[in-house]
Amino acid sequence: MHPVLRLVNRNITISLNPGFLIWQIIFPLIYIFVAGFAYTSLIDDVPFENTKLDYPTYLATGMIGFNIMNSTLISGIIIWNDRRHGMFEQIMAGPFTRTDYILSNICTIGIVGILSATIIAFVGYPIFFDSIEFSIFTIPTLIFTSIFGSILFGSIASIISTRLRSSEGFNVIINTVFLFFAFVSTAFYPASGTPEPLATAFYLNPLTYLVDVIRAGIFDTFSNFIIIEMIVLIVLAIGLFSIATRLLTRLDF
Repeated sequence: MHPVLRLVNRNITISLNPGFLIWQIIFPLIYIFVAGFAYTSLIDDVPFENTKLDYPTYLATGMIGFNIMNSTLISGIIIWNDRRHGMFEQIMAGPFTRTDYILSNICTIGIVGILSATIIAFVGYPIFFDSIEFSIFTIPTLIFTSIFGSILFGSIASIISTRLRSSEGFNVIINTVFLFFAFVSTAFYPASGTPEPLATAFYLNPLTYLVDVIRAGIFDTFSNFIIIEMIVLIVLAIGLFSIATRLLTRLDF
């Protein structure tokens, strides 16, 4: 078996434990079926591009992007645990290189990201079934967002894991950063109507672009602005991946 595939198998084996899978499914279910329907008494239709969505539909599609982001935490956790427990040295003692290690992490978060998006899409499908507008771009868009979203947020998690040495600092920083991404975005509520500078902060957040593109693919509401968001996702993913790769190749474990 190719060294990269062997490391991918190792990463998936240690990452996809029952606790992780339950968290990836139960947490979104609570938001979609509890918060989504509970807030309908407070929130009417939510505008998105040239259409309006009921809040459970808006939230269910936002949770696809949220789960992609949330699942990429495993990239930082794998690197952190390998550094902490001396696993990297053991891997390097075998037939593996740093390039194999980096590529395996990227492949892992890509696989987990697609798996996570698929699970939530199936879970949320009964919610947004009435509003969905399938087109030839729907599936390619979801694959695009799963891959580039995973690379983008996985690179951020990897960068954080390479810069911090204490477990307390790692847990505080990575949870704070990802909480900001989660709640200062259009995953849970639209940017329109929010006060400044909060509305501006929404569009400094890559998760906003991710969930906007997902919704555009599901509801076929592509516009020039959505195309710009897709380009931003590509640029950010490539840029952050380059930084993460550079740090990992120079990292003294």
